[in-house]
Amino acid sequence: MLPEFDNTAIAFEYRSDKELKHARFLFSSMGSPTLTSIGMKMTQWAISWKLPVKGIIKSTLFDQFCGGETMDEAAKTAAMIGKYNVRTILDYGVEGKESEYDFDRAVPEFIKAIKYAATNKNIPFISLKVTGFSRFALLEKIHGGGTLSDVEIAEWKRIYDRIDFICKTAAENDVMVLVDAEESWVQKPVDDLTDSMMEQYNTKKAIVFNTFQLYRHDRLEFLKVSVERAISKGYLHGSKLVRGAYMEKERNRAAQMGYKDPIQPSKQATDTDYDAAVLYCLEHLKHLAVFIGTHNENSCLKAAKYMIDHNIPAGTDRVHFSQLYGMSDNISFNLAHEGYNVAKYLPYGPVTDVIPYLMRRAQENTSVAGQTSRELSLIDKEIKRRGL
Repeated sequence: MLPEFDNTAIAFEYRSDKELKHARFLFSSMGSPTLTSIGMKMTQWAISWKLPVKGIIKSTLFDQFCGGETMDEAAKTAAMIGKYNVRTILDYGVEGKESEYDFDRAVPEFIKAIKYAATNKNIPFISLKVTGFSRFALLEKIHGGGTLSDVEIAEWKRIYDRIDFICKTAAENDVMVLVDAEESWVQKPVDDLTDSMMEQYNTKKAIVFNTFQLYRHDRLEFLKVSVERAISKGYLHGSKLVRGAYMEKERNRAAQMGYKDPIQPSKQATDTDYDAAVLYCLEHLKHLAVFIGTHNENSCLKAAKYMIDHNIPAGTDRVHFSQLYGMSDNISFNLAHEGYNVAKYLPYGPVTDVIPYLMRRAQENTSVAGQTSRELSLIDKEIKRRGL
């Protein structure tokens, strides 16, 4: 059956009255661009001056959008939403590091997450960013076609080996890996690296997924080229579809440096390409597995309707839906209620280390038209239904 995304009883069943009111307060605050901007600047200032604000952050944005500071805390959150058939993507949310020490130190955390996920049916995925294992400047140089020194070649091999070790461990433990997209000017080495991992480990099942940001006007065609490459080389493609996360940064850089804006000319163009990408993947399930990562209700409904119309079982392991933890519960929990595979992105890590992630969530809820008002209207509906 098609899910009913207005069903707040199902959407918020896992939330206590207190948690629901807390969520309402947060989304109300994020509804104000001015308040959000001031809050972000004050938080960054407080962190830089090492002021004791961890408790405030943890009790507000962190609790809403993150699973905990440790994997054990995240696992408890995963178990909680797992009772409602909503699975979890473990996302070690530390980013923005630049040293070999930090890159090497991150690897065991991912291996630990994979081995834990292998023992828990509620955790089918882990997520990683190549920038969590590599200097941004090196990726930028490779993307631009620069000639690498011997030192940089050795550095790139270490990056490759880190990702390969993680993907190999994931394949051995039957845990899927979602490789996040990056900014357009460092994306090519990420694509090439992920294609290499898919070719090695997606021979029997889609273990490794590459991410396609459809707010870029070239990504629909690139998706098709990538799938054709997989077909020609005899492996299954892992296709993770999202709209995108770096629009303002992308447009500003293109304007400053005088090259063609990589972003779609309008939201409608993004929506059109996104839905076309979902349709393409659903039409080619023989050759791929698709991960539909979106907070757009229409896109989810179109995908679910296609599956019903073409007799694709809701629970097929070739199709997964996903939303971020703390957002769009009306989509996640209602899809899961109808038997579709759904997984929430669940970042975890030390509070101060996941600040960049939390800032993006606050900014997203402020800038995405209708996102905060939709969340608030659903929360208010459920509060009223409960008679609170």
